[in-house]
Amino acid sequence: MPFDDEKGMQIAYEEALAGYNEGGIPIGACLIHEDGRVIGRGHNMRVQRGSMTLHAEISCFENCGRLPASITSKCTLYSTLSPCTMCTGSALLFKIPRVVFGENQTFVGGEDWLAKHKVKVINVQDQRCKDIMAKFIKEHPEIWNEDIGE
Repeated sequence: MPFDDEKGMQIAYEEALAGYNEGGIPIGACLIHEDGRVIGRGHNMRVQRGSMTLHAEISCFENCGRLPASITSKCTLYSTLSPCTMCTGSALLFKIPRVVFGENQTFVGGEDWLAKHKVKVINVQDQRCKDIMAKFIKEHPEIWNEDIGE
C-alpha cells in the first residue's frame, strides 16, 4: 500500500494546531506504518512541559512506545517543519526510511543528513504549516529562538 502523505500531513498539522492552542510551539508530527496504521503522533511540548528536548518528533516517538527497527524501518515520519538535527538523528537511529515535512521556509533542519543516509526526503511546502509558524514567531519570537538554540 502506498503511503498517504495527505493523511500524514493532516495529522501532523492537527498536532501542530493542538500545540499552538496549548500555548506551545506549533509543530506536529506523526509516524505511519506502510500498512496505513498510525503508530504515534505528538507535538512540540517544550513550553507545556518545561522541556529542553520535547520537540514534535520526539513527542511522537515517545507516544509510540517501545518499537523495534523492524517496525520503524517500514514507517514514514511526518512533521510540519523540517526536522532539526536532534530529530533527524532520532529518525536515523530508528531507521525510518522516509521523512515528509510541511515546510522548510521557516527552518532548514537535517535534510541533507537524511538524504546522505539514503532517507527519502519530501518537502510538501504546505501553506498551513508556513502560516501557523509565521503567526507563532510574530507572537513569540523569544520562544522560537530558544527552540532552535539561539
